[in-house]
Amino acid sequence: MTLDTVVRLVAGLAWIAVAGAAHAQGSAAQATAKATFAGGCFWCVEADFDKLPGVISTTSGYIGGSVANPTYEQVSGKRTGHAEAVEIVYDPSKLSYERLLQHFWHNIDPTTKDRQFCDAGSPYRTAIFTHGEEQMRAALGSRQALEKSKPFKEPIVTEVVAAGPFYAAESYHQDYYLKNPLRYKYYRTSCGRDARLKALWGAQAGH
Repeated sequence: MTLDTVVRLVAGLAWIAVAGAAHAQGSAAQATAKATFAGGCFWCVEADFDKLPGVISTTSGYIGGSVANPTYEQVSGKRTGHAEAVEIVYDPSKLSYERLLQHFWHNIDPTTKDRQFCDAGSPYRTAIFTHGEEQMRAALGSRQALEKSKPFKEPIVTEVVAAGPFYAAESYHQDYYLKNPLRYKYYRTSCGRDARLKALWGAQAGH
């Protein structure tokens, strides 16, 4: 075997290795998808979605505003336009976006503008922040279908908008319901979240 042949062989093996790595990365990217929902207090939204099989991770954060890297104090002070939201990474082979939408509706009050339960103001508005045209179509279709089938009279005011930059909230907000279970349970109960969900959705309520 000549030196030139050896060089070509090594180069070919290197190309195969690079192509294989790229294919593996592409497969990994296709194995997960992202969804973003605003449903009032992100502690509660995070806890509600962590229950679903197929959800890989949930991150509390801020989206829909005009300031980069906002703090909780800025957002809660209604100075940035952001909503508290949760970014969900999920496995679409185990969990469909349509199922996520259904779960979202049944865990919020979609009839109140700039408010969820005891939390008032634009940071607590409900919204579906879509990633791509397919999610936008599915979210709009889901809202339209819900208007016809909802078990309550009030109109649905939840926004459906294309997702912009998402900023993760401070570390103490992440997995708050796991880190502070007693405080979380007290907050959720005293805020009337589950009671209102039951009144709205009946047996369909997601809690």
